[in-house]
Amino acid sequence: MILISCYKCHLRSVRCIIFWQQVCRVLISMTFFRGLFFGGIFCRYLTFTIKRHSMTRLRCLVFFFQLMAAMGNTAAKAKYEQKVPAFYYRPTHTDCKLLREQWIRAKYERNEFEFIEKQEPYSAGYREGFLWKRGRDNGQFLSRKFILSEREGALKYFNKQDARDPKAVMKIETLNATFQPAKIGNPCGLQITYLKDNSTRNIFVYHSDAKEMVDWFNAIRAARFHYLQVAFPGASDEELVPKLTRNFMKEGFMEKTGPKHTEGFKKRWFTMDDRRLMYFKDPLDAYARGEVFIGSKENSYTVLSGLPPSTQGYHWNHGITIVTPDRKFLFACETEAEQRDWIAAFQRVINRPMRPQEYAGVKKRAHFFLFCF
Repeated sequence: MILISCYKCHLRSVRCIIFWQQVCRVLISMTFFRGLFFGGIFCRYLTFTIKRHSMTRLRCLVFFFQLMAAMGNTAAKAKYEQKVPAFYYRPTHTDCKLLREQWIRAKYERNEFEFIEKQEPYSAGYREGFLWKRGRDNGQFLSRKFILSEREGALKYFNKQDARDPKAVMKIETLNATFQPAKIGNPCGLQITYLKDNSTRNIFVYHSDAKEMVDWFNAIRAARFHYLQVAFPGASDEELVPKLTRNFMKEGFMEKTGPKHTEGFKKRWFTMDDRRLMYFKDPLDAYARGEVFIGSKENSYTVLSGLPPSTQGYHWNHGITIVTPDRKFLFACETEAEQRDWIAAFQRVINRPMRPQEYAGVKKRAHFFLFCF
């Protein structure tokens, strides 16, 4: 199956089919390359190489791959991943193409995890540069100067290159970053969130250079890692790494109604960020119109399929009811598949016991939760 896929991608680009067969046989025999073929990433990289180098160089590549195959998966990882920092994000097949491709290039092309000095762009504790940032009101992407400083415990950005005072200061304590290429409309699109006045603020940025954007992402993770090491001195790396950054559990459009359940249903964009369910008028809004905290079943939180029989005014027929100690929240999904996915996301959170810090967070932000919902 993989070999057929490779032929479809590269038959027109490679003159020597026998050579390509040889390359594919060697690579497919190697356990640690199968994941690369899964995403088609290494195939594209090899085509790039084939177009630009002589057949002599390519025969050397085959010998190189054969040598790695003889080494085996364990030995290859010991060589190419020997100095991966604990904070560095290791993508899986579910992550965006950008992360997977840069992980491959970092290992096999740039050899970043063999030589620590090559990790300076994201491990130095300070990073400065320009990113294209989406304007909060006009939606235009403009170049903005960003500075990440572990010493100051913040990520800052400036509206003007020579500005002395930052436009925004994002504390590392509440900082999160997640790649959102589809939502932002750019393959390098990154969504940064942080707390501002106890509400969630979204910032959408990108860079034209893929490596530059991934370096920013891992620099944020490094800053978060070092902050958490100080905040939780007894915690192991394995305990801290899952807390560095997080992807949203679920996003998409649903219909919602108000607290009286007699208001008309309106289509809104929803984001499930761990235990926080936020809704926006537009997916790229800077601020949520409202948030609701989703607790655990031990605290009387429940998710139900469907809507109460008396409910009216919805346009989509696949309802969801969230029962909390304070009230019920009614939503409607366009399809049964969307309803099923949302219920599964809610259920995962509700089934998970709450941690002490989650209780503290609820009390701190109690005035904002349920706002406008």
